[in-house]
Amino acid sequence: MIKAVTGTRDILPIDIPRWYQLEKIVKDVFGKFNYKEIRTPIFEVTQLFSRGIGEGTDIVSKEMYTFLDRSGDSLTLRPELTASVVRAFVEHSLDKKQGLNKLFYIGPMFRQERPQAGRFRQFHQFGAEVLGSHDPLLDAEMIIMAYDILAALGLKNLEVKINSLGVPSSRDEYKNVLREYLTQHIDKLSDESKKRMELNILRIFDSKDERDKSVMKDAPLLINYLDDESMMHFDKVKKALSNANVPFNVDASLVRGLDYYTHTTFEIISGSVGSQSALCGGGRYNGLVKELGGADLPGVGFAAGIERILLACENENSFLADDDKAELYIVTIDKTLQDFSFQAALQLRRQGLLVEIDYLSRSVKAQMREANRLDAKFVLFVGGDEFAKGEVVLKNMKSGEQVNISNENFDEIINKIRVS
Repeated sequence: MIKAVTGTRDILPIDIPRWYQLEKIVKDVFGKFNYKEIRTPIFEVTQLFSRGIGEGTDIVSKEMYTFLDRSGDSLTLRPELTASVVRAFVEHSLDKKQGLNKLFYIGPMFRQERPQAGRFRQFHQFGAEVLGSHDPLLDAEMIIMAYDILAALGLKNLEVKINSLGVPSSRDEYKNVLREYLTQHIDKLSDESKKRMELNILRIFDSKDERDKSVMKDAPLLINYLDDESMMHFDKVKKALSNANVPFNVDASLVRGLDYYTHTTFEIISGSVGSQSALCGGGRYNGLVKELGGADLPGVGFAAGIERILLACENENSFLADDDKAELYIVTIDKTLQDFSFQAALQLRRQGLLVEIDYLSRSVKAQMREANRLDAKFVLFVGGDEFAKGEVVLKNMKSGEQVNISNENFDEIINKIRVS
């Protein structure tokens, strides 16, 4: 038997209603904030991600699915979507069409990570990006939308963590201070963190190694080295969140792993999914558009992991999406009337009902068991003496009430079902 590739999984019909429910909430919230959906290819030229995300990040150095196509071009399955959205923004000159572009997406991403609870090698994210404004209120808007989506899903065990990475000049000054501190403790660092000192020093804050944690506990913090402009920006974000009743904590060690972040960075974590607790994260990236060949325009965005969010929902029993229950199951008593049942089902479906019929030539008793399994609201009996008189029998499965209806009066069948 051929099985799914390690780190991937099938999303079965029983799971789909929960995905639909989540996607509906995501689209409803983004729609109220006037974000428009964008869809980009699932693979891009590798250079897009190495430039956009950063050579020193774990994503680029360890996790990307990269391959040569038949033309010898290096392509990569997208590990995230911000770089792709910015590439599309630049390529199609969206900034020339309107001053502010508010975009959202839902789709699959690919990273060759070690599979864990809520983490897969093909995984799905939704997210949003705004391109064209420096306004810190948009940073707050991102956090508010993310929080509102998770709250609408019924999640309670949430913590919003925010920080500021400032502008590149103050961050570069801070990196020198941090490097000086770490040099004094270099013999205590893990081998991985020793490499990060040169490639992406801020990522040492993310290390899970106990040796690194011990060293970083007393490390100088970036927030204490921010310039006045960065502090004003951060204060305005915090004020907007407070006014929006979004609870948050400032976490000065929160740095995020991508090179393109400036100013605000944030995560929303859950205590309901184990060690992989971050449900979403994002921040401002004022240099990315220029880095990818566009104008020097600012941006801000976030991404959220769908599998991880659904796991948190399951663990908290926070939202239950019902299956699409059959409104009507047609039980064919006389097998010679199968064509009538098929045509009746087709006509009723075209008028908006969810209808199922028997395709396995089962007995009436077996068909009734199937109707019960589908939790059908009504059953329509076709056949017997009633059909000989030009009638069908409609049964309300909850009340047990039965009515005889002309087998040509489909409008009455629909009315009976819809007013129940």
